Amino acid sequence: MLYGKMSSYEDIMKLALERGFYFPSCEIYADAPAGFWEYGANGVSMKNKFIDLWRRELVRHDGMVEIDGSQIMSKSVFIASGHIGNFTDPIIKCIKCSSIFRADRYILEETGENVPERMADEDINAIIKKHGLRCPNCNGEFGSVSRFNMMFKVGIGPGAEEAYLRPETCQTIFVDFPRVFKTMRGKLPLGIAQVGKSFRNEIAPRQSILRLREFYQAEIEVFCNPNKLDDLPKFEEVKNTFLRLYDQGSITELTADEALRKSLLPNKMVAYYLALLNRFYLKTGIDVRRTRFRRLSNEEKAFYASFAFDYEVETSVGWLELVACNYRSDYDLNRHAMISKHNLEVIDPSDQTKILPHIFELSMGIDRSIYAILEHSYFEDRERDDRIILKLKPYLAPMLFGVLPLMTKHGLSEKAQNIYSKFKREFDTFYDESGSIGRRYRRLEEIGVPFAVTVDKITMDDDTVTVRYRDTMQQERVSVSQLRQFFQDALFKSYQNI
Repeated sequence: MLYGKMSSYEDIMKLALERGFYFPSCEIYADAPAGFWEYGANGVSMKNKFIDLWRRELVRHDGMVEIDGSQIMSKSVFIASGHIGNFTDPIIKCIKCSSIFRADRYILEETGENVPERMADEDINAIIKKHGLRCPNCNGEFGSVSRFNMMFKVGIGPGAEEAYLRPETCQTIFVDFPRVFKTMRGKLPLGIAQVGKSFRNEIAPRQSILRLREFYQAEIEVFCNPNKLDDLPKFEEVKNTFLRLYDQGSITELTADEALRKSLLPNKMVAYYLALLNRFYLKTGIDVRRTRFRRLSNEEKAFYASFAFDYEVETSVGWLELVACNYRSDYDLNRHAMISKHNLEVIDPSDQTKILPHIFELSMGIDRSIYAILEHSYFEDRERDDRIILKLKPYLAPMLFGVLPLMTKHGLSEKAQNIYSKFKREFDTFYDESGSIGRRYRRLEEIGVPFAVTVDKITMDDDTVTVRYRDTMQQERVSVSQLRQFFQDALFKSYQNI
């Protein structure tokens, strides 16, 4: 059993920087812009495995199709989507020193008063006046609230034709829907998924990968027949999945089926995908007892959403949104049809009716999810020399095992190198012969490696090695010829035992 304090943001930052999970972009330069971070070797490995799990548990499980769209899109796309006119944050500027702040966040930090997304500028001005808020840098007065569009504009070609870096990955899916539906012989409901980068010119990005200007999203857009949202036989497989629904200050924990019967969820389509999402995060190692689906009020939800939930996780920096779950109705396809002059209706093969599909969205932040997994997996074992352990699931750990010769003489180093070479193309593994064996164990534990393979003198006699377990520190002898099966079984068991 592990004893020690709960992890903090500072603990995770220290670990991330020292152990190659993530770090600031261009950090050797003084003019490096804020809001851009990069993944190191351990972070890349973990991120890729997280995406593999997302594909396995959501995309392939539900029979979705995946695309990979362009990151630069035409201005017309964002006129249709509403981003040109609506994708703005309120800002305030100090009249005296010209410092600029994001108004809603500054008000929340200074007063604790929440500013809903759709609050009018004049109402925000009234809050600032009511609390007498002034510039924290010079104590000067603020001017009136204005709006800042967060999209990055780019110029295409010699004529600098106006286009934009996408602020979200979903618009690619919407404009590609007619072709994908046709070429993949689509049937409704049809889930279309995409992993990629989005770009938002955040006013004051901070807290490392929790708020970025360039970030990863895992997007799922489910196109459905609005007349058949409760005609979903596959709901039966998830109806007993427990959900934690948060509304008006309290959490209700109940099954997806109970949530439907109590009208806490609107239909089987939404209930099914929320349950599927909850099952996915259970497999990431996040403590689902510290998660919730928070229903957004009319003032909080995005302008395109009929109703919305945020899937949130409790962390040391507060409740963190990981996934936006929005029922977008036919807003997107209707707008793109109108602006592009293309008919985006399709024939539902189940009854041969022509419809404009509605859309339910699961828009996942990969970077935030990685942070939450790290924080929920971090432990300090104070009974054993304050060792730091990342209790990552084996299928998410950067490395599955390390190969460690007990010493570098008597042929142990060569034997260990042979074992490492034998398995390095099949499993993510690591070779380390530097320092004491105890120190090498600690280095593996700190980055979440679940197993260590130690080559000792007995290995030279009977071709067995010591396999050490990260969490319990227990050891067992395993024949080198059985190592492949041992680790295959370990991965399978860790994935099944949830």
